Amino acid sequence: MKVEVKSNKNLKTILSITIDKKLIKKKLDERLVELQAEVSLKGFRPGKVPAAVIKSQFGKPLYGEVVDKILQESSKKAIDEKKIKIAGQPKIDLITFGEGKDLNYTLEINSLPEIKLKSFDSFKATEFKVIVDKNSIDLKLKEIADNHKNFIDKKDNEKANLKDLVVFDYSATVDGNKFEGSEGKGVQLELGKDLFLKGFDIQLIGVKKDDKKNIEVNLPANHPKKELANKKTKFECKILNVKKSIETLIDDNFAKNMGAKDLPNLKTLIEKQISSQYKQSLDSITKKEILDQIEKSHEVDIPNNLVENELAAMTKTLNDEDIKKHKVKNEKIAKSRIKLGLVLNEYGETNNLKVSEEEIKLEINKQIKGMPGQEKMIIEYYRKNPNAAQSLKGGIYEDKIITLIKSKIKLTEKNLSTVDAEKVISSFNKPLSDKQKPKALKSQEKIKHKTKK
Repeated sequence: MKVEVKSNKNLKTILSITIDKKLIKKKLDERLVELQAEVSLKGFRPGKVPAAVIKSQFGKPLYGEVVDKILQESSKKAIDEKKIKIAGQPKIDLITFGEGKDLNYTLEINSLPEIKLKSFDSFKATEFKVIVDKNSIDLKLKEIADNHKNFIDKKDNEKANLKDLVVFDYSATVDGNKFEGSEGKGVQLELGKDLFLKGFDIQLIGVKKDDKKNIEVNLPANHPKKELANKKTKFECKILNVKKSIETLIDDNFAKNMGAKDLPNLKTLIEKQISSQYKQSLDSITKKEILDQIEKSHEVDIPNNLVENELAAMTKTLNDEDIKKHKVKNEKIAKSRIKLGLVLNEYGETNNLKVSEEEIKLEINKQIKGMPGQEKMIIEYYRKNPNAAQSLKGGIYEDKIITLIKSKIKLTEKNLSTVDAEKVISSFNKPLSDKQKPKALKSQEKIKHKTKK
């Protein structure tokens, strides 16, 4: 194989590659031998079809198959030999080819830029920690207790009021006709929450046990059956029971019912939960500080094809008018995203950061724990969607890079109350509604995916 560099400028390399006809013939002969064991033709015993007969019948597709394989292998070898980091799918242009001839083709390659990493020693950022006060914990405790009310039966002649629980069966009709889902048994509604159909539960105020109540409401506009959307529906309800709530005692027993060891343990868990809820948003602010400094301190030539691909992904749901209107802004965002992705990916590779399969499994297990009862659904989702697992891998990789950078820069720790944390997050998010911010990082896997397509 002979490889020549025809041109190399503006992150675009054109290689001229020549494959000797002797190698092509050797590969053809080897494939013919393989086919002799595979092909079955009338008049010949299995495995005994002469190579000449196979060639006469399958010559052109066989040559095409062999050349395709040679093109794949030789182009990869040439790229490795010239140590080119590709950005996107290389373009092959056949110059000379045909049986009995040398194969000559050009390989046009968009390449990733050489990135000279700057020192992060002068970088500064603020790392926030939320101090959760007793009042916030108590408020959360009360909220949990309110969502886990205990109810006791009211007397048979007592009417239902707001916040009472009404248990009932119903039979519904639209224009006098039944429909799928038109019957329900043992439905429980806490009056005033309006969780069934809009305006439904308020009409149950005043009912008693064993009453019959007719209710008319409209089905939702997003009903799965379009012909029923917004339709006025008559519900004939049979009231089975009316219950009133009793005060939930917040004690050790309540804590155990919530999965904690005791009440102090439940409060500790709530404190961690509140802190964790703020941490994600506050960490994003710290990350943004770091990324802004990285972007300003690095000059990077960005391959046009990566910008085009990013723009296509960003604007695929927009119409032509909006694409044209926001073209300049979107190009700036696309270049910023790619630049950050390339710089951070280079930093990750330089520091030999990798993501193991075990780390991906741990992340999936975290999601499973956060969605009890949905284990099978989550596992099945990642099994059927390899790209989702790759995206997960990219997120873990991003976190590793940012964590490493944090360890190299000057971090100022700042403690915040929950009230102050709300203010900081609100202030940070306010400009985001007016303009898009570039994503933190196109992960290693996403960058590599784009460069190998």
